Amino acid sequence: MFYAGFDMLFSILFPILFLVVLGMILYTIIGNISTWNKNNHSPRLTVPATVVAKRTDVSHSSSANAGDMSGAHGYDTSTFTSYYVTFQVESGDRMEFEVDGSDYGLLVQGDIGKLSFQGTRYLGFERS
Repeated sequence: MFYAGFDMLFSILFPILFLVVLGMILYTIIGNISTWNKNNHSPRLTVPATVVAKRTDVSHSSSANAGDMSGAHGYDTSTFTSYYVTFQVESGDRMEFEVDGSDYGLLVQGDIGKLSFQGTRYLGFERS
């Protein structure tokens, strides 16, 4: 009796969960394509700006070795760092861009120069 109820519950929940996960994946993909397209259709701008802040975002991921979900064979851990720099333009507006680690390392808070960007895409910064 218990197994029959479980089978029925599983046969109802699995398709619903599958559709929810599929919907989330599609929503993310469509959002990323939309942002990419909007950036490509935005003008490339170069404006005077000052570096006002820098930050990093470190994310961690672990997966069990040898396909063993119990972790009896240990875990592989991956770390990924995203780098962000906030610029202030002459109007007083601030814009934050994700940048490469090499650009992040070269930029210092207080640097003044010309910021180049296209939509939300960082293109570069040239000190004055």
